[in-house]
Amino acid sequence: MDNKRIIIAIDGHSSCGKSTFAKTIAARLGYIFIDTGAMYRAVTLYALEHGAIRSGIADEDMIVSMLDDIDIQFRFNSERGASDIYVNGDLVECKIRTIEVSNCVSAVSSIGEVRRRLVALQQHMGQKRGIVMDGRDIGTVVFPDAELKIYMTADAMVRAERRYKELTAKGDKVTLEEIYENVVSRDKADMTRAISPLRKADDALVLDNSTMSVEEQMAWFMERYEEIIKR
Repeated sequence: MDNKRIIIAIDGHSSCGKSTFAKTIAARLGYIFIDTGAMYRAVTLYALEHGAIRSGIADEDMIVSMLDDIDIQFRFNSERGASDIYVNGDLVECKIRTIEVSNCVSAVSSIGEVRRRLVALQQHMGQKRGIVMDGRDIGTVVFPDAELKIYMTADAMVRAERRYKELTAKGDKVTLEEIYENVVSRDKADMTRAISPLRKADDALVLDNSTMSVEEQMAWFMERYEEIIKR
């Protein structure tokens, strides 16, 4: 394998399996995986726990005032073969995946100062290259010069079913209808927000994984990756 280390940017809709795909790529290549969505969820969780979000309404000024108090770190978990996210030293990997956080994260991620702070942190993390980063503006805002950009999408109901299975497997009491409504509303919020809306970078490769297994996605990816590093 070529020793050339690149930045791989994975953008796309919520519940497309971006994180699973990115983790698998990182493990295959020996790269560092950075889940940017988890970072926004971490800020959302902190805001919920500290009263900055009430009845689903985010207090933007209060959230911005809290940012200096939020320390986000990723630590590799050898049992999972992936990195867990910590906020101020506390493991929050499971806490950030609840439907309550999912319903509020778009409002938090649309706050300009939140995005500016986290984008700067993400860019700092990628200085040494050899990373796989997923989110909703990685190829357009965070790393517009990334060597390989992938835009992931899938049918909304397919995404809702995947998310439903993930949450119910953890014992969460949710309905498929509730999850579907969340997926659709997040798509709308992400694509219409004023700051860094979700969009495909002009040079991104589209991957619709509605009917693809992880193995099939990886086969698709490796072909494109080999083409890039041989240039």
